Amino acid sequence: MVSTVQSPYSDEQIAIWLRGLLTIAWADGDFDPQEQTLIADLTQELAPATDLGTVEPIQPQELAVILGKDARTAENFMRTAVMVAIADGTYSDSEDDILHQFCVELGLQPKILESLRLTLNYRPTADDTALSEDAHLAPLRPLQEWLDHLEVHDPRLARFLCKMIPPQCPFERDVKLFGRKVVHIPPMCKLNPLYDQLVGLRFRALSYLADECKEDVSKYC
Repeated sequence: MVSTVQSPYSDEQIAIWLRGLLTIAWADGDFDPQEQTLIADLTQELAPATDLGTVEPIQPQELAVILGKDARTAENFMRTAVMVAIADGTYSDSEDDILHQFCVELGLQPKILESLRLTLNYRPTADDTALSEDAHLAPLRPLQEWLDHLEVHDPRLARFLCKMIPPQCPFERDVKLFGRKVVHIPPMCKLNPLYDQLVGLRFRALSYLADECKEDVSKYC
C-alpha cells in the first residue's frame, strides 16, 4: 500500500538523502557489482518517483546544495548517515572521512564525530568492570543523546532504514561444516556502544510506518 502521509521533504531532497546514505554504505569498498545492483533496485523501490541516475556515490558539495539550506534537515541527515555507518557493528576510517566531509559541507560542527571515533578502537574485554566501562564510554554520551533525537517523518526514509538496519545482528551466526554446526558466533553488535541507538532508530521507523502510515511492516521483521 502506498502511503498518503505528507512528507516534509521533497522528492529531490529524498533522492539526494538516499544517495548520501548509500555513499556511506559503500565507503568500505566491499560492494561487488551484484550487491550494487541490489541496492540500486532497493532504492528505486523506495523512491520510484525520483531520479537517482546510476545511484553513484554523491560528492559532499552536491549533497550540501540540496540538504544544506535548512539546519534541521542537514542535522537529521547526518544522524541517519551515522546510523548507516554503524549498522554493520563497526565504524571505519573510510566512513569517518566521508562523514566528516559531509558535516563540513553542510555547515555543521564536526565535533560530534570526535566521540564516534572512540568506537574505532573500542574493544571491551572480559576484565572490564561496569564502572570502568561506563567511564570509558562517558565521552560518547553526547553522541548517544544526539542520535536519540532523530525523528522519522518520511515513509521512504523509514523504509530505507528498516531495510538497511538488520532486524538481527549480522555477526550472530552458526558456522557449519558438512551440515554440522562447528562454532557459534555471538551477537557482537551488542558490544557496539551505539547498539541501543541503532535498535531505537529501527523501532521508531517501524512504528512510524505502522502507526502513522498504516503500512504492513511484517516484511521488515
